[in-house]
Amino acid sequence: MNIKSLLLGSAAALVAVSGARAADVIMPVAPEPVDYVRVCDVYGTGFYYIPGTETCLSINGYVRFQYNVAGGIEDDFGNDLLQNREGDDYQAGSAVRVRLNFDAREETELGTLRAFARVQAQNSGGAYSNDASYNMDMGYIQLGGLTMGYLDSLWTDGDGLLTDTDLAVGDYQLNRVSYTYAANGFTAALSLEDDTTGDFAPDVVGRLAYAGGWGSIYLAGSYDEEVEFGQLTLASFTPAAFGIDPQSDDGAFALKAGLSLTDLIAADSELKIEGSYAFDPSTYSTIGIFSTRSTLGRQVDSLTATLPVEWQIGAGYAQKFGKLGVAVSGAYGETFETYNFATATTFSNIGEGEYYKLVGNVGYEITNNFDMLAEISYANIDFDGQNGFVDNSLDQTAGFLRFVRSF
Repeated sequence: MNIKSLLLGSAAALVAVSGARAADVIMPVAPEPVDYVRVCDVYGTGFYYIPGTETCLSINGYVRFQYNVAGGIEDDFGNDLLQNREGDDYQAGSAVRVRLNFDAREETELGTLRAFARVQAQNSGGAYSNDASYNMDMGYIQLGGLTMGYLDSLWTDGDGLLTDTDLAVGDYQLNRVSYTYAANGFTAALSLEDDTTGDFAPDVVGRLAYAGGWGSIYLAGSYDEEVEFGQLTLASFTPAAFGIDPQSDDGAFALKAGLSLTDLIAADSELKIEGSYAFDPSTYSTIGIFSTRSTLGRQVDSLTATLPVEWQIGAGYAQKFGKLGVAVSGAYGETFETYNFATATTFSNIGEGEYYKLVGNVGYEITNNFDMLAEISYANIDFDGQNGFVDNSLDQTAGFLRFVRSF
């Protein structure tokens, strides 16, 4: 074999081997496109697009630890009305709450479509406690100015006196359908609210408001279609057992107004004045002024009942100093005729009452998304003592220390 033949044979072998190896090479397949989560800044911070949709979703909430101290509710003779319940002249204990908020929004040809849901759990008594609660605290749908679902009454919109115990009358939640018109800082709203009586006639609430750089002002009116019986309850009872109709078909009207002024006294400050008047006892004009260790910090801080308020006037002031904030508030008012069910078989008409409550707190931002708040309150009520009721003056001091990690 000559040199020329050897070289040609070697080249042919190399070409064959190279072709065989080229056939074994795996070519990578192009990846499928992935719809990564995108930030949605249309509605503010914290919103993201749900992948594959144009719906923006925000999930936030908090975990809260609170230690409550509720002093005894003492009468003129030094008797403590909580003593028979707890065996001491004060109550103290901790409460832990977990809250989650889900907020979904998107734009439609009819305006912003929104769904909001809030769920929370709270424990006020340790493991396997009867004071534990798990509930849907809020859930509603909005389309433009239309709102329907379970949330705060329109009557409570924009009310309160700047402390955590906000001293507002008629502060509660229910099912409602409402419509709000808004333009250039002005809002007008009308709400039909379910009074749970089972008939076709709802409660009706209207509200007018204006907000500007200086603050805001509002006027609200309510028609309570069927009024609940007003009582201060110190024991379990059934009004029908005493021949008392717990409700009235006459209905009742109430009015409430408030004025808020920002930065009037100093920078980062707010001054608020609020008043209400009810022409008859109304569900929309009640307040709870006494607390137990488990009711402190809930929406209604009362001793198992609320008082039927005829009129109330109050004011609050809040001031921030960087991470530190302080607030004070106070309210004074008079109640309609009130009943005390002292035992399961006896009751007395304790007449009308005059009350006031003072609240003060100090808050501090420990670090980003972690805050503390300490609040103390004093409440006093004097009844006119009809039908031989001797405990005509009651007062209480209460307070709490709270830590909140929000996210």
